[in-house]
Amino acid sequence: MLSLVPQPTVMIMYHRGPLLKGNVAVNLLWYGNFSAIQRSILVDFVLSLNARETAHHPSVKTLWNATGEWGADVVVEEFCVSECGMHGHTLYKKVKYAYAWVGNPATQCLSQCPWPFHLLLYGPQTPPLVAPNGDVGIDGMVINLATVLAGAVTNPFGNGYYQGPAEGSLEAVSACTGIFGTGAFPGYPGKLLVDKTTGASYNAVGVNGRKYLLPAMWHPHLTKCTTLT
Repeated sequence: MLSLVPQPTVMIMYHRGPLLKGNVAVNLLWYGNFSAIQRSILVDFVLSLNARETAHHPSVKTLWNATGEWGADVVVEEFCVSECGMHGHTLYKKVKYAYAWVGNPATQCLSQCPWPFHLLLYGPQTPPLVAPNGDVGIDGMVINLATVLAGAVTNPFGNGYYQGPAEGSLEAVSACTGIFGTGAFPGYPGKLLVDKTTGASYNAVGVNGRKYLLPAMWHPHLTKCTTLT
């Protein structure tokens, strides 16, 4: 019956501020301990955002291309408490730049940040999905990284696209929290692809054949959350 519960209307508005357009450089800064395999999962995801066309569909690049639709016509504070990632902006030598941050939830907040690969502390207790890269924390980081990168591009300086008050607003992906495939409803991520060998769930393929589960993004022209599957 959860599927019959009406969901809140999402209407993200443009607040006339600058957006990140064109070729966006993404620089990764690491803190803490990450194994070589964990780094490769995250690096492959970022490389996949601008990869050449692939025979695999849907692809990670499909998600990044969607940001082009938006136009002008060690314990980190608050991690796990109210957010699993964040983005912001700062000034360096009179130049503004945007940044984003995500943490590995494996050691701090498994019951909060890597859903649907782990049971939530509260809410529907549906069985967790198998992580596509075999690492619940890192695969959860990919979801959160996709969320904050999309937010950094479409609302880099706090006056771009968002819904609600500037503080605590909903953005391109955070407005679609919990939606990963068609037919999603609270506690159910939606219809996804499943690896026949590992049983892992995913909805996008990146470089080196790497599989990922990526969140839905609000589409400014269709005015709804859209998924890759």
